[in-house]
Amino acid sequence: MEFWILLAIAAAAFQTLRFMVQKRLSMGALSAGGATWARFVYAAPFALVLAASYAVMIGWRPAGMGPLFWAYALTGGLAQILATWCVVALFARRNFAVGITFKKTEVIQTALVGFIVLGDRISLWALAAILLGLIGVLVLSDGVATGGRGWRRFANRSAALGLTSGAFFAISAVGYRGATLEIASDDALMRAAMTLAMVTSAQTLGLGAWLGWREPGEIARVWRARRQAVWMGVMGLGGSLCWFTAFTLQNAAMVFAVGQVEVIFSMLVSVAVFRERISGREMLGIALLTASILALVVFG
Repeated sequence: MEFWILLAIAAAAFQTLRFMVQKRLSMGALSAGGATWARFVYAAPFALVLAASYAVMIGWRPAGMGPLFWAYALTGGLAQILATWCVVALFARRNFAVGITFKKTEVIQTALVGFIVLGDRISLWALAAILLGLIGVLVLSDGVATGGRGWRRFANRSAALGLTSGAFFAISAVGYRGATLEIASDDALMRAAMTLAMVTSAQTLGLGAWLGWREPGEIARVWRARRQAVWMGVMGLGGSLCWFTAFTLQNAAMVFAVGQVEVIFSMLVSVAVFRERISGREMLGIALLTASILALVVFG
């Protein structure tokens, strides 16, 4: 099994744990903006220390971080903030697993954005597997009644938030892949760690300033929630480091396609942590999604 596949699966596991903590914090302790910022502010110090320590260890000096790097990195960082905000808002409307599945439309959107911006291409087999995964996501999303029939089940605010978050995550992933490729180093981990450190620091400063202006007192609430929020930062750092490193080795659409295993992880969290039920339709969706991921591993 290729290393980028293992990284994508690890990233999905970290991200599921991070969203689990984030959902808990967004259910009364923090606003959507506060829960989003907590994910960055508690990850930034760890990211900076990791990048600096690894650079010293391998004797790497900052190079290649020109205007194009910052354009990719800051675009990706802003898109990730908006995407995370949408997901946190979505958690207040739907159960944990369904919130994650709506977000997973990011895969097909990432393939399109990656092709337009970076010229990334995928094989026909991989495209077929991605489409199978998309069908699985739609089956999962349809597993909870939304008050309508047919396609109207997806024409609601929850679907709009999920699709919007997927679009922003697609832009974010392609931006991050572009940024890592702009760093002059043959070491995939060094490129990923440095990009992560720069992006997370910028997100902490930018969103922190916005919260200070628009939501007075929210920064203090994030600090009071630090005992839980710090774990969200640690899990977010682990997930982002795995995603970023995988992006240096494979195009973002393929990485996100394997990362759809996060949906299955989220189902387990739904049952074990939030005591939510899984229907027969949702089990079918899981089966389709699993088949899609296996097909990508074998044929992608």
